[in-house]
Amino acid sequence: MSSGKLIGVGVGPGNPDLLTLKAANILKEVPVICSPRSAESRPSLALSIVKFILESRDDEYEVLDPVFPMIEDEEALHIYWEEAARQVKERLQQGLDVAFITLGDPTVYSTFSYLEKKIRSTGFEVETIPGITSFTGCAASAHITLGEKDEIIVIVPKVDERLTPILEHADTAVIMKTSRHSKELQDIVGKDPRRKEIISVQNCGMSDEKIVKGFSRDKKYLSTTIIKFKDQ
Repeated sequence: MSSGKLIGVGVGPGNPDLLTLKAANILKEVPVICSPRSAESRPSLALSIVKFILESRDDEYEVLDPVFPMIEDEEALHIYWEEAARQVKERLQQGLDVAFITLGDPTVYSTFSYLEKKIRSTGFEVETIPGITSFTGCAASAHITLGEKDEIIVIVPKVDERLTPILEHADTAVIMKTSRHSKELQDIVGKDPRRKEIISVQNCGMSDEKIVKGFSRDKKYLSTTIIKFKDQ
């Protein structure tokens, strides 16, 4: 019996209509779906996006929902990743393909990368299905062009000490997860002398999507700020 394959499937930023055809086709037939949660008591957002596809299936499938907590403790995280890898490898050894669904794209700040490394290192086949990223979804919702001609686009996962020197080279900056650090971001951006257009998008593609001019104030985890720098 041949081994199964791990498939990383990007499900986009939130709107089910933004699923790619390839992602939808895989989810219609794959026997096992791995949909991680950020906490035991918290349902998977990625799973809710593909719910309409799963409900249309007339065959049986299994859903694995390991916990990938949002913590900084690498040692503790390793335990969670190992448990997820164990569950997935068990199905792959049975000859079952496993689709790991993830918000946005599997190659951009995705929890899929942790599992992919572990699975690939043990000799199993891995495939990646790209998805629409959160920041391109945010730009589309806010009617912003991220880059033209030779403009430099910078994508930053969070606000920290690396941001100031990076922004000097950016024509457009995309800063993710900004709601918890809006004051720090405002201070950093305020020191740049260039004119700016600043838009923040919360819960992109979801029913409660919100677009605001300036910096995000609500404590929404899925918040992205886009800054267009303009020459003086």
